[in-house]
Parts: sequence; structure tokens; C-alpha cells
Amino acid sequence: MPFGRTGQKFSVPENDDKVMTSWEQFLGGDEFGSDALRRLVDDSWRRCLNNSVDPQRDQAPPPMREDSLHSLRDDCRELLEASQPVMASAREFLAETGTVMVLTDGAGVILNLEGDMRLRDAAANIHLLSGASWSEQACGTNAIGTAIEVGQPVQIHSAEHYCSGIKRWSCSANVIRDPYDGTILGVVDVSGLSDTFNRHSLALVVATAGRIENRLAQQEMDLRLRLLDHCMDRLSGASSDGVVVFDRRGRAVKANGAAADALLDLQRQRGEATGADLSQLRLNWRKQAALPDELPPWMRREWLEPVVTDGERLGIVLRLPGRRAAPSRTAGPDAAPKPEAGGDAFARIVGEAPSLRHAIGRARQLAKSRAPVLLLGETGVGKDVFAQCLHAGSAGRDGAFVALNCGGFSRELLTSELFGYAEGAFTGARRGGMTGKIEAADGGTLFLDEIGEMPKDLQPHFLRVLESGEVYRIGETRPRKVNLRLVAATNRDLRREVEAGRFRMDLFYRVAVTSISIPALRERATDIPLLAEHLVQDLARRQGLAPRRLSPRAIEVLQAYAWPGNVRELRNVIEGMLLIAEGEELTEADIPDEIWAAPASGVASPLAQAGEAGEAEPLRGLTGMENAERLALLRAVQAHKGNMTAVARDLGIAKSTVYAKLRRFGLEGAVGETRRVQI
Repeated sequence: MPFGRTGQKFSVPENDDKVMTSWEQFLGGDEFGSDALRRLVDDSWRRCLNNSVDPQRDQAPPPMREDSLHSLRDDCRELLEASQPVMASAREFLAETGTVMVLTDGAGVILNLEGDMRLRDAAANIHLLSGASWSEQACGTNAIGTAIEVGQPVQIHSAEHYCSGIKRWSCSANVIRDPYDGTILGVVDVSGLSDTFNRHSLALVVATAGRIENRLAQQEMDLRLRLLDHCMDRLSGASSDGVVVFDRRGRAVKANGAAADALLDLQRQRGEATGADLSQLRLNWRKQAALPDELPPWMRREWLEPVVTDGERLGIVLRLPGRRAAPSRTAGPDAAPKPEAGGDAFARIVGEAPSLRHAIGRARQLAKSRAPVLLLGETGVGKDVFAQCLHAGSAGRDGAFVALNCGGFSRELLTSELFGYAEGAFTGARRGGMTGKIEAADGGTLFLDEIGEMPKDLQPHFLRVLESGEVYRIGETRPRKVNLRLVAATNRDLRREVEAGRFRMDLFYRVAVTSISIPALRERATDIPLLAEHLVQDLARRQGLAPRRLSPRAIEVLQAYAWPGNVRELRNVIEGMLLIAEGEELTEADIPDEIWAAPASGVASPLAQAGEAGEAEPLRGLTGMENAERLALLRAVQAHKGNMTAVARDLGIAKSTVYAKLRRFGLEGAVGETRRVQI
């Protein structure tokens, strides 16, 4: 049985001789007992013995080849990016300490190291180098490998190492965990020769690992927000289809209201009764694969659409056919619902601004024809909504509405999605082939979003389809007749793209027979109150919440904001407010800090007035205590640059209380004024 002490986190250099004696007795097969040997070390030595680690090793195994290291670093790119500023600072604060900071992957292979370069030769002698493995199986007891084994901070000093050639060293390490599932992604370690021992090095690696994990969490959150922003139109569309958004790790992160019912319907059709727990859905795919290799029996591959922006895969959208949109060869998963008889297809577009009414009037006229339409507007203005309305109001609305985002795929995948392919057309082609989006839209409408992202070498093939009315699947020589209405959308200036040689002129004139410019939300600010109220009611119903309303002050703040993300951003903000608000009324206290802005009037804000009059000057009508409270609030707003969350934390009160006091003391404009000054 082991005799080491328990609960001892730090090494004790004074016990080095006793630990060395224990090691010699351990290797000699003698039972030993010493309070100098920590339980952590004792357990590690026994693992090394069971794994046949050579105790006479004097270095780690040779580092991997440069090309293999490059591939490993590419696999660990996010960990390296998150740790880069931390490792860069290590170069400075460890420069004169005789130590180095080491970053490894989850298996203990060194990815990078920084610090005192005077230690370079000594480190090279034991292969403390990029590409070398420092797992327990490779190097015996050491801070890196042992931290991976126990999943906790570890300090190993001198004789505590299992291998004799590494006993001149002292090291401290802690694991870096995935902030979402807790798996070990890597290790951060500080190592030096024995005379550099410092108990504080363990605290240093714990703090450093925490900083890296926080940066990883922020990276993941940014990617998830980009994913949801990209998919918001799909999630909030009027289709009866169920929509589930999976992140890049295959986890279901968001679903629309129809998803659970659609999944239950599919299960009933298969005679299953497993329940519609969307949170348990998982997809798995290889890093370089666009779609999963294996799918659940009920899921069809054509229901999946990768979400890729700037060459980076953010996730996948699953569209489950709803009750009114059963899957068929002509009505694909992107089919839009038909409008009620005699209904106005454009009634769903909310707004009364002249610029918007002009766009709607033009679209209503163009819906009667089958001519191609190009929708122009910034990201988030609702180009997809206009496209669905054009389809619903056209003579071809009996056919399918099929949407495809040209910016969400690689060139090869976009080709397959657009044209389809025959069985055996290429390695990995699905048995029976696949119907492309062009063919699926036969008799209906093909909506190509971000058409300006279509690769130039693919453009002539698509142009040929538009001109001939025939499409060839990849791997086939027989054309298939198609008759569709094309609606394209872009936030680019396609004329400039033509001039720059990135977009073909002949295709431009073919897709832009007619065009509709959709105004940005800031260009129709008078619509914000009406649109915000509509979104509050609609989203509350979708979330299963009681009816809510916006306070007049909240509407003023929303109307004063520029909305660079347009209607999509407004929708996201309203949904967030609904989820955090406690009462029936959504107030300015529920508005995210980044939306707060000063009123668009020429009146000086309370903060500016306070600066002119002198912040210590009391206001009439307030008691001495209230004036002191007002002054403290002003100072906190200034100190935290208008960040109301930080102000509330600094003052030790709720954020809603902060807003109430701003109103009480007439300081509601202070936040916006402070932020303008900082900009």
C-alpha cells in the first residue's frame, strides 16, 4: 500500500534526500514508508512501474517531425490562439528567472514554449522542445504528464521525478479544460532547474490556465453568436418546417417552435416513441468534412446545410419537414408555406416608412411576373423575407421555394448543392445520387442568397442553366429540363464586383433584370416602435411567454440606436430582453448595455451639465444624502465608461436599481454621453 502523505499540493525541497531514498527503495522492490513522499508522487511512481517506464531515462523521446508538428498545431489552432498573448507575456516576465513556460496539447506534446532563453541548451538536452511528448508514459512522473493523469494542478520537484535524468528539474503545471464539456485540451507548465524552485509557480500556472480557458470560452461564445446571427432568419421564418441549429461540435444549440412537433411526427412515422428532447440531439463529423458521415436513421442528408463563413465552419442547420411541407422530390426542405386564398403575401412585412412601402410596392408588382429579381440591401434587412413574399405572391407559388446561401459552402460543396450529382459521380457520393437545388426548384422559386460569393469559375455553368432551362447533374450527360423563377440577393455592389473581375458581366445582367433596394433599419427609424412592438408580441408567443409590452423610454432608446445589424439585430435584442425581463413591461433596464445611446436631441446631457457646473455642486430639491448618492452614481458611470453592468457591480446594487436611480436623479443621458466621449 502507498505510504505518501495526502493533501500536500506543494513540493518540499528540504525533503529531497528522503524522497531520493524512497525512490531507490521503490525501484529495489522494498516496502517503504516516509512522510516526505507525497501521495500524488507515490501514485504516479506506481503508474510508471505498471506502464514499464524506464527509470533510467535521461530525456523525453525525440520530437516529432516538423510536418507532423505543423499538422498538430493546426489541429490545436484555437488553443494556440487563445494562449498566444499569455505566452507572449511569458517571454518578458520569465526572461530573467531561469524558467520557461510550456504549452502542450491534451496528450502532453509540447506546442510552444517561451521564457528564459539561457535555459535553451539544458532544455534541449532533455528534449524539452516543441513536438516532444511529456506524458507519464513517455517521461515518467513530471508535472505535465502527471497533471494530465490527475486533472489537477501539480508541482514536481527534483527527486520526485520518476526518471533519473530529469531529477535536476523543478516544474509546476495545470490542465487547460474545454469551457463547455470539461475535457482536457492542454497543459500549461513552468519548468526550470532545481535551484529555481518557487511555490508561487503553481499559482502562476493555475492563473494562466484560467486566463486561457476564459479566452477559449469567449472564442466559443463569439462563434456561437455568429452562428445564431447567421441562422436567425431560418429560425424565425414563417415556414411550418422545424429548424434545429447545431454548433461546430455537433451540439443542438437552438430550435424554432416547430422543431419538436416535426421530430415527433418523424418518430411516429417510424413507429418510434423516444420523445422529442432536442437538447439530446448530437451530430459528429470529421474536422475536414462538410457533413456527418453517419446520421440517425430518421434523418436525411438533404435536410442538412453547413454554415460556413469566411472559410470557417460555424455549424449545421437541420430543417425538419413540417406537417404542411411533407418531403417530396419537388417540395424540398426549404419550401415556403402557401398564403391563404386572397391574402396579401406582403402583409407580413412590418413598417410604414415611405422607403419600405416603395420597396414593397415594387416587389408586389414584380411578383406577378417570372422575371429574375435581385434584392439589394445590408445584412439583416430581411432579403429572405422579401424573397418568400415574391414567391408566395407569384403565379409559380404552387412549386417549391428553395433557398441556398452561396457564401455558406466551399466551391465543391456549392456545386453539388446547386446542380446535384449522379450515383458514383465522385468518392463519397450518396447511393442514388442527389437532387440539386436548381432541380428541386423546378416549377417554383430558387432563392440564391449572397450570390456575389459564387466562385467565378462556377458562374458560367449557372448562367448556362438560366439561358437554356436545362441542368446537368454532376456525372451525368443527360440534361434535365427546369422552369424556375430566380430571386437573388446580395449586400455587395455587384457592378463594382464586375469591374473588379470577380463577377461575370453576362451573369450580372441575367440575374439583375429587375432589382429592389431594401432600406436599412436606420433609414426608417420611424418604423422601430411599430416593428419592436410586433417582435415583442411575436417572440413572446414563440417562447411561450405571457404578452409583454415595451415602455415608452425603452422605445426611445431603441429608436436612438443605429442598428448596424438591422432587423436581425433588433430581433436578437428583443428576444434577449424577453428572456431576462421579470415584469410584464420591458424597460430600458432590460436593454443590453451596448445598445444604450444618448438621445438624438441637441440638449446637453446631464453628465455634460454636471461637468460644466462642477460635480460637487448639489442640486436643489435633493437631500444631502441624495446628492452624495447622485455624485457617487455619476463617478461610477464615468469610471466604467457607461458600462451599466460594471456600475451595478461597483455600487453593489442591481442593474435595474441603477436605471431607477438614473431616472430619479435626471441622469438618463449620462450613459450615452460617456460612451460618445470615449469613442
